[in-house]
Amino acid sequence: MFDYELPNEAIAQSPIEPRDASRLLIASSLDEMPFASFPTLLAPGDLVVVNETRVRAARLQTTRTDTGGAVEVLLAQRIDEVSWEALIRPSRRVRSGVELAIGDRTVRVMSDPVDGVARVALSPAEGAEDFIASHGDVPLPPYFHGELDDPERYQTMFATTAGSSAAPTAALHFTPRVVEALRACGVGLVSVTLEVGLDTFRPMMGADVDDHVMHTERIVVTDVAADAVNRTKAAGGRIVAIGTTVVRTLESAALEDGRVAAVTDRTDLFITPGYRPRIIDAMVTNFHAPRTTLIVMVAALLGDSWRDVYAHALESGFRFLSFGDAMYIEVRR
Repeated sequence: MFDYELPNEAIAQSPIEPRDASRLLIASSLDEMPFASFPTLLAPGDLVVVNETRVRAARLQTTRTDTGGAVEVLLAQRIDEVSWEALIRPSRRVRSGVELAIGDRTVRVMSDPVDGVARVALSPAEGAEDFIASHGDVPLPPYFHGELDDPERYQTMFATTAGSSAAPTAALHFTPRVVEALRACGVGLVSVTLEVGLDTFRPMMGADVDDHVMHTERIVVTDVAADAVNRTKAAGGRIVAIGTTVVRTLESAALEDGRVAAVTDRTDLFITPGYRPRIIDAMVTNFHAPRTTLIVMVAALLGDSWRDVYAHALESGFRFLSFGDAMYIEVRR
């Protein structure tokens, strides 16, 4: 139901330079513009909301202490001070109790992997983030086979605190020039956080969306962000979410009266057709892979026309996935 044919040649294998030279498709009209012109779509008093998460250098190349075999451990998200949810490759012969070595530390597998996912403990736990930053690699998407001259190209200009397994890619198009143009137009900008986790790496389970179980991801909406959103809505301005992660964060923080709360929590919100957004009025997003929770969200916002929009994008040579082009969607009320 949420499938379509994505040719390999449509998947971007190199980033556009400068970042804001990417193409932006307007979903409602199928018009397009360079992303640098995005501010012209907004009005004074609107608010742009971005995700300030930073991709952690979470891909660790380890060695089994019993056999010497190589095992890749991708630390998807931190559970507590010691343990992590991790994607293990290869996982077929890895079981609970296996110990993996990297540098002067040990990664102990705490549960049998299920679909490659297991709980692991990194010890010693002290200074874990610094150790990961110095010994790990930033996990680029598995469908990206190119190379980056600078790993920072997979970080957004808003990235601050490390915590994600993948970049919030809609914000990769932003440059200081775009931000300055937004401010010159009287458009505000504020940040929230969603730490991108395992659902980025896993296809949707089953053909029925009701069968898919979302992994929880940590979200933060500060008092400053909540106040900015609430003041904008009260004044009649629009809330423009940059990426699916921002949509999920704001909608997870929504209150019954149409405002958002300041929260630090975890969310498993899955936005599917029939969902009526309570907070956002528009979204910028990249073009997503078939059979993913991301394409389901796009279908929820666009209705059945998402297929026509995607077909047009493919026919018009838009670049897909993380380093590809972007689309602007206005929420129908």
